[in-house]
Amino acid sequence: MSEYRIGMRVHGRVTGIQPYGAFVTLDGEHQGLIHISECHEGYVKSISEYLKVGQAVDVVILDIDEYTGKISLSLRCIERAPRPTVSDLEIYKTFRHKHFWTNRHVHAGFDPIANHLDGWISDSLNRLKVGEH
Repeated sequence: MSEYRIGMRVHGRVTGIQPYGAFVTLDGEHQGLIHISECHEGYVKSISEYLKVGQAVDVVILDIDEYTGKISLSLRCIERAPRPTVSDLEIYKTFRHKHFWTNRHVHAGFDPIANHLDGWISDSLNRLKVGEH
């Protein structure tokens, strides 16, 4: 998936429509989803009003989930401007991007906790003593 990046404008073809969005194939291996909220600016009652199976579309990549490889796409980002601006993409990253808090790249185990445990206990006991008076 290394050839795709958040913010890229890509060409694809609609392969399926569901009430919640449209599936788009980007190439023979990768597929993404245009959520109904990313289909068009404003309220969209039915995504079928805007997209049809087999239709070619240009979309912007909003997110690529690093764990599942799912690609989130936007059609409305292209409607707004011929090319998305950095500020548009920053807005999407801030409000729509899923954040996964993980230390999967850090293999520290429980050592950091064990190194700080005595200090934390001591601080807590001191605070309790201060609160007794």
